[in-house]
Order: sequence, then C-alpha cells, then structure tokens
Amino acid sequence: MSVVLYGSPSTASLVVHWLLIELGIDHELHQLDFDRREQKSAEYLAINPTGRVPALLVDGQVLTESAAIAMHLADLHPQAGLAPAPGTPARGDYYRWMCFCVYTLMPAYRAWFYPDEPAGQAQVEAVKQRARAQLEAAWEQVAAHLERHGPYMLGAQRSAVDFVLTMLMRWSRNMPRPSDGWPTLHAHAQRMKSLPSFREVYAREGITDWT
Repeated sequence: MSVVLYGSPSTASLVVHWLLIELGIDHELHQLDFDRREQKSAEYLAINPTGRVPALLVDGQVLTESAAIAMHLADLHPQAGLAPAPGTPARGDYYRWMCFCVYTLMPAYRAWFYPDEPAGQAQVEAVKQRARAQLEAAWEQVAAHLERHGPYMLGAQRSAVDFVLTMLMRWSRNMPRPSDGWPTLHAHAQRMKSLPSFREVYAREGITDWT
C-alpha cells in the first residue's frame, strides 16, 4: 500500500500523522510551509482544492478531513482495535463522538482562531467570546462523559476518537481555560500523551509544547 501524507506541523494533520505511526503504516510525509503559503500552491490545490491539510493519498486515492481519515485508517487496520464493529452500540457511540469533534469543537475553534471570518474585523472580540463559551461548554460535556464512562470516550477501549479529541485538546493550550484544566480531561490527555506514538510524532514534527 502506497501512503503519502500532506500536512504541516501542529495543524489538523497531526492526528493523521500520529495514527500512521500508531498503526505502523509506512508512509511518505510532505510538510507544507504555511508561511510560504505552500498549501495554496497550484501543485497542492490540484490534490486538495480547499487548500487545507491534511490530505492523505492511499494508493492514489485522495482523502481529506482529519476525522474522516482517522476513521478510515481505523477501519483499514481492525487488528488495532481503534474502531468498534459496524452495527454495534459502541459503533453508534463512536460516530456520535467523532461527529461531536467535527460539528461542535472544530467550528468553535475555527471561530476562535479566525474570528474575522464570520462577521468581519469589527466583531472579532464578540466572536472570540462566543467561541470560547461554546468550547468551554463542549469540554464540560466531554469531561462529564469521561467521569461517567471513561477512562476513554468509548469506555475501557481506546479508539480513534481519543486521538482526534487529544489533538483538539491541544489546540486549547493557550486559551484562557485550556481543556486539560478539567481534571478528567487532564487525566485523559496524560494517558494519550504517554503513548510512544505520541512522543514519536512530536519528535518528527519538532513540537515541544503541551508535553
């Protein structure tokens, strides 16, 4: 199987890179320089017209969207146990929390980091405050779920959801209330960060914060 990942350090491609290492998938890595806007180059736009990362090529098939790629990789490697069997109650929970990451957390982060996009420069502070409130409410919900059903999002078994969630927890590291300020979320993050694959992806991407 030929696998090529296009990403950039410390972006949404991190979770895909992490899972490739966790699953032991041989791959070629192309890190795009955002300062030089390589993600908007004609060469990359021919691969992913949105000009965003990640993009994963699997035997020539182009896959985009970090959570979708994470789910696909888990299904391609069932021996790793990172996705419940289709049709089971656990699979329903798996879809629920993966979509929570995509539809609740990611849009709020987008608003926090790019507050001028929804309503212009004049509304930046209002947008950021709304995004912060949404994120803190979402993390409160995740923390409550882990307290009742942990240690992982689906219970005793670690899944691809936990990898995506950990990446999203990292995104809050410089916010007024980081996600790992909740004790349950801190414990979850520590479990995930203790994985050898996490240390390896950090080393390969040259990341030194949120250790």
